[in-house]
Amino acid sequence: MLTQDEIKQLVAKQAAELVQNNMTVGIGSGTTIYYLIRELGKRVKKGLFFRAIPTSKKTAALAAAENIPLAELNAVDSIDLTIDGADEIDGSLQLIKGGGGALLQEKMVAAASRELLILADYSKLVQHLGKFPLPLEVIPFGWKQVQKNLRETYQIEAALRLQDDQPFISDHGHYILDCPFDRIDNPDILSYDLNAIPGVVDNGLFINMADMALIGYPDGKTETMNK
Repeated sequence: MLTQDEIKQLVAKQAAELVQNNMTVGIGSGTTIYYLIRELGKRVKKGLFFRAIPTSKKTAALAAAENIPLAELNAVDSIDLTIDGADEIDGSLQLIKGGGGALLQEKMVAAASRELLILADYSKLVQHLGKFPLPLEVIPFGWKQVQKNLRETYQIEAALRLQDDQPFISDHGHYILDCPFDRIDNPDILSYDLNAIPGVVDNGLFINMADMALIGYPDGKTETMNK
């Protein structure tokens, strides 16, 4: 039986095979993507050429260390393929992302992509989104007003994400509120309503964005879920 890390390596290796010469590829964030970057680095050494659009500073640093050519989103018209992870995936390929705090760039890169592939182990599959607290990226000015709005509208207590006992700061200088909805029955409506709250930059619901998911299992098998 494979460990969780071995499952991540398995799906990362399979996903790396989809990257072809001269493609523009969005590279997401997270532990599974770390293995993807390592695998792509090996292929670059063997002659593969592509350019990568990173979704976070950490991803950019890891890719640069593997000598993967990088480009900014503003420098491209579109992205052939983006490969990313997820915190939750339901049967319709709706996602919760943002556990690593890079949801804003991840969503922007995904939106610019012709195809979005999600890599995950079987534990990320859910019947209903929401057990994983939904990340909400907010402007630091007045973040407590957003928290109050969530409390009054949804009867939830959103927690300010901390790092070393200080507010976690995203790559763009924002805070993250983690929202314990428990169960989200209408993610498309919720996403729209959350983004309408003044001070909210974006939320971690990725609605109708994923085209395919590659799911790994402890027995070494993988499953492809299609839109």
